[in-house]
Amino acid sequence: MSIISRYIFRQALGAILLILGSLTIVIWLAVAMRQLEFMASQGQTTTLFFKLTGLALPGLIAFIAPIALLIAVVHTLNRLNGDSELIVTTAGGASTWRLATPLFLLAILVATAMAIANHFVAPMANRLLRDLALEARADLITQVLQEGRFTSPEAKLTVHIRQRKPDGTLLGLLVHDARDDKQITTYLAETAHMVRQDNSVFLLMQQGHILRKLDTAETADVVVFDRYAVDINRFEQKADAGIWIKPRERTTPELLNPDPKDDFWRDNPGRFRSELHDRFAGLIYPFAYVLLALSFVGHPQTTRQNRTMALVLAVAAGFGCRMLGINATNQAVAKASAVPMMYVIPLATMALATLAIIANMRPSLRLWRPANKARPHASSQGTP
Repeated sequence: MSIISRYIFRQALGAILLILGSLTIVIWLAVAMRQLEFMASQGQTTTLFFKLTGLALPGLIAFIAPIALLIAVVHTLNRLNGDSELIVTTAGGASTWRLATPLFLLAILVATAMAIANHFVAPMANRLLRDLALEARADLITQVLQEGRFTSPEAKLTVHIRQRKPDGTLLGLLVHDARDDKQITTYLAETAHMVRQDNSVFLLMQQGHILRKLDTAETADVVVFDRYAVDINRFEQKADAGIWIKPRERTTPELLNPDPKDDFWRDNPGRFRSELHDRFAGLIYPFAYVLLALSFVGHPQTTRQNRTMALVLAVAAGFGCRMLGINATNQAVAKASAVPMMYVIPLATMALATLAIIANMRPSLRLWRPANKARPHASSQGTP
């Protein structure tokens, strides 16, 4: 690269690192606040807290990286123009495409990092996050619950144990689940302990009763059992229930070649299709945002010209493009015909931005008038 290209690349790289770091901190705080109540209510350790919040970051960072790139490029170009560097560079014969070279190199780096994160790092982090959540649910009963106390990890869910042995066996277990308005269930067991199988954790109860009360029945049904197993996910919040490996928890090779015997894939093919194409279509946005920024603020202007509106429109257009892409991704879950739109939206943005750049590179036409045009004058003999 030339000296000016290296200079622009360093300016844009520093800006995106600062912006991406700031946005990451904001997102981490939002995730941490959401997990803080969970940790406090269930008495989990600080180490688990940082693991849960940290594992959620790779996917979020990959999502906001193109937006950070857009803001960084807009800031860099505006700063170059404000310091008259953009004007001097253009006056020296450099076109807008000369400015685009280091910015496209930065877009390649961002797209590469996004590909690594979306295809491998984020799925593995999400899967590990789910495993830690399963352990936390198991710890809720085996470690966190105190003997002789009624604990409510969630509204309308109450758990009580009489005693906990050193080997983890629970004595005198009571679980009252009234979260379902149509059915209230109460589990009573003399002994219980945790059993892990594959990706699930079960509460195995022995010598007990199950009381089920339907909202339409006057009396409760009583079931006596010697051994009865309950999935621990049933005692988690309804929105988080489920033992299946979700599409966002699977690497791209797993999405491309799902197991035909996988019931979750057979029941939800649209979610797999949407997640797979979103990972590939998302790699186009860094290049679309570079062209978008160049089309709005890539041409030189004097300091007397107000560029505020162009800055706002560049960022707003970037957000609007991404919102359309998210809508297309959601539509692809229900219908396969929406998949092409996931690629058309960023590609169309690139095409329109390219046309705008070319239009700004052309000089505007003005009416030309000679400076010393001869004027008619009176005759030496005079006129009446």
